[in-house]
Amino acid sequence: MKIVWERESVTVRDVYEALLERRKVAYTTVMTMMKILEQKKYLKKTAVDRAHVYRPAQPKGQVVGAMVREFVNRVFNGSAEPLLVHLVQEHNLSREDLDEIARLRRKA
Repeated sequence: MKIVWERESVTVRDVYEALLERRKVAYTTVMTMMKILEQKKYLKKTAVDRAHVYRPAQPKGQVVGAMVREFVNRVFNGSAEPLLVHLVQEHNLSREDLDEIARLRRKA
C-alpha cells in the first residue's frame, strides 16, 4: 500500500520492481497481494491497454485504521491492550510518546 500511496496509480509490475529494490519477492506474490487488497476494497482496479492500474480506493488514514483493527482482532482477540503493552516493553517508547498515549486515552 505504501508504494500505491506514494505513486497514486501503479501496475503490479510497478510494485514488483519497487519491492525488488528492497528484497527478493515473486511477481505472483505481489499480484496475489494486490488482488487481496482490491477484494478488501483498499484498491480500485481499472484496465488500461493490457495491464490493470491500481489506485487507492480509500484515504490512507481509513485504510490504516481498518488494517490495525483487523490486526488487533486477529492477533489479540479484539483487545488493543496487549498490543500497547508490547509496544511499551519492546520499542523503547519515549516519555513524550507515553504522555501522548495517556493524553489520547483520556481524550477518548
